[in-house]
Amino acid sequence: MKKILMVLTSVSEISDTGEKTGYNVAEAAHPWKVFKDSGHFVDFASIRGGQPPQDTVDPEDPVQVDFTHNETTRAGLYNTARVDVVDPQQYDALYLVGGHGTMWDFPDSDGLKSLVASVYEAGGVVGAVCHGPAGLLNVELANGSRLVAGRRVAAFTNAEEVAVGKDKVIPFFLADRLEELGATHVAADDFTENVVVDGRLVTGQNPASAAGVAKEMEKLLAEIIHHEKAEEQHEHDVLRADKDAEKSAKKAAAENAGH
Repeated sequence: MKKILMVLTSVSEISDTGEKTGYNVAEAAHPWKVFKDSGHFVDFASIRGGQPPQDTVDPEDPVQVDFTHNETTRAGLYNTARVDVVDPQQYDALYLVGGHGTMWDFPDSDGLKSLVASVYEAGGVVGAVCHGPAGLLNVELANGSRLVAGRRVAAFTNAEEVAVGKDKVIPFFLADRLEELGATHVAADDFTENVVVDGRLVTGQNPASAAGVAKEMEKLLAEIIHHEKAEEQHEHDVLRADKDAEKSAKKAAAENAGH
């Protein structure tokens, strides 16, 4: 079992429009189910901590209903930790949940930038979907390079922003900003599933891609678990070989002393 931290926006309103927003429930619920069904532990954090604002729940989606009614999940979301106080060593993976609010508080959060860099450079898996990749924009690694530079990524497209009528209110087009920072933005048809895996970075285009991002993250975590078990077995075999050699040496010494 691995520990996965899901990070949520703390922004409850789209700019000064008065339109309410929050984390996208579908983008949280479907990955949560994938991780939970795989036996992983899921925790929650947000930019400002406390109870993060929630976007609309689709009552026709049983996964969203289960997510919002699950007692453990409700308790975790009631008072989330601030990202800047989270210990990155406690987590094997990060998943950045989308929602339009992320465009305002994800990019410049020093706590989130540090958290993403720390988990990634420790060999962990980082995933993000829809507007969640806004949290990857300004992440710098120890060598001074940006995490997204030279990588293939997916995110909410310009055409999708226009289709939902948010192109005039968002602070920037996420796909364009990713390209400006050296990433290759990989787009699919509007609102269709599109998941891109580049090393230990997994990104998805829109809500339809959320479960797919989690499944690809789970595959990478399974590879990490397999590698860890192989290393443990190797260490066990080496220790056993050393003990066998020690026994053989003692036996030979005893036999020589008896002659």
